Amino acid sequence: MEYISTRGKVEARGFIDTVLMGLADDGGLMVPFQIPVIPAETLQEWRSLSFQELFLEIFSYYTNDEIPYEDLKEMVYTSYGNFRAPEVTPLHKVNGSLHVLELFHGPTFAFKDVALQFMGELYSYIAKVRGEIIHILGATSGDTGAAAIQGVRGKEGIKICILHPHGKVSKVQELQMTTVDDSNVLNLSVEGNFDDCQKVIKELFADLDFKGRYHLRAINSINFVRILAQTVYYFYAYLQIEGSDEKKINVSVPSGNFGNIFSGFLAQKMGLPINKLIIATNENNILERFVQTGEYKPGNFTGTYSPSMDIQVASNFERYLYYLLGEDAVKLSEYMAGLQSEGSIKIEGELFAKVQADFAALGVKNQQCLDTISKYDKEYGYLLDPHTACGVAAYEAFSGEDEVTVSFATAHPAKFDEAIALTGIKQEFPAQISALFSMPQHMTVVEHDKAQIVRELQAFYG
Repeated sequence: MEYISTRGKVEARGFIDTVLMGLADDGGLMVPFQIPVIPAETLQEWRSLSFQELFLEIFSYYTNDEIPYEDLKEMVYTSYGNFRAPEVTPLHKVNGSLHVLELFHGPTFAFKDVALQFMGELYSYIAKVRGEIIHILGATSGDTGAAAIQGVRGKEGIKICILHPHGKVSKVQELQMTTVDDSNVLNLSVEGNFDDCQKVIKELFADLDFKGRYHLRAINSINFVRILAQTVYYFYAYLQIEGSDEKKINVSVPSGNFGNIFSGFLAQKMGLPINKLIIATNENNILERFVQTGEYKPGNFTGTYSPSMDIQVASNFERYLYYLLGEDAVKLSEYMAGLQSEGSIKIEGELFAKVQADFAALGVKNQQCLDTISKYDKEYGYLLDPHTACGVAAYEAFSGEDEVTVSFATAHPAKFDEAIALTGIKQEFPAQISALFSMPQHMTVVEHDKAQIVRELQAFYG
């Protein structure tokens, strides 16, 4: 398997080079030169596989034998050995038409652990076998940062800096990042929102001199390995539903940066027969507006009860647009240039019809989010975090008769007690989360100023 940039200026690279590039040198995102299609009979054979076994099967289509199988196997089993559920991502049946895939059983109680525990092992492996210096730089709306830090803290040859928007993540999300005192971890709390943090990250990765001098590597979902690792649980969920090959299976996904839902799009292109891909957003509903109108236009930032989705510029949208345009890198570059100059992209005609065939989307208002949490706690005794509640609300809006929907539980409700408390529900925190509140914090508050952030990075990376 070879990989190319969506912008078309980067020649085909191998798997490990793609991992290390993250954002392509031409500013595009790396994608497979050709997406492998899994035969239907192979899917049936996979039904009995564990999550770890399924992971190895899917990755075998992408790694080019660059990593010996036994080395990859050791990384996979190490990555998921510390998850609280033996299934890694257990499937919970709520009612006859709704299953919830619990993605929060990793060390930071969020879905990002599924990909980032593996990426931490993978970066550590590359650092050892290639003698690479790896300096990870990422931005987070809350969950990515904590999961990335947990994946690489204390590992030799690796330093990690995470930018998060000051005061705009939940208290637990903040504590999970900032109570880590390992010397290879730096937390920068940026006066601004997530889009401000992400913009700085993209600019620094686009500065090839700076990127090369400081050995920058990506941990955000701009890195294709994040996307690929997330496809595994789409396959796993589908294969865990008895008789799924004879049913219409929808997937509803809380989505902010478009990475998780794009993983589903990739799984679908690989042959997984998903019926509907449902995008759940909140009041920062750029993706809902795009699916409904064909216009992709960032709006005004709104703080919500689901802060991990408080995003107006979705990085992985570019990957979807690349495939929507028939893998035409020239057209894609024209659209992205238009977004830069005009502030919007407009999709019309047959392409817009394709968008509406690919996705359904719902922007869930704050009160609807809280009402959904209350409803499912009362009627089913199942507590949803506010992001998962948005996904369940979207399931209610779009799941048709004789259809089964898997809604992703992207975080444990204890991570967002500020929202849960507004419903009058009192929850008991897991011991690991309760312990955070008595630990000292380590972070540096900085202005939304690229020059100041660069100075902090230069001092940290050395």
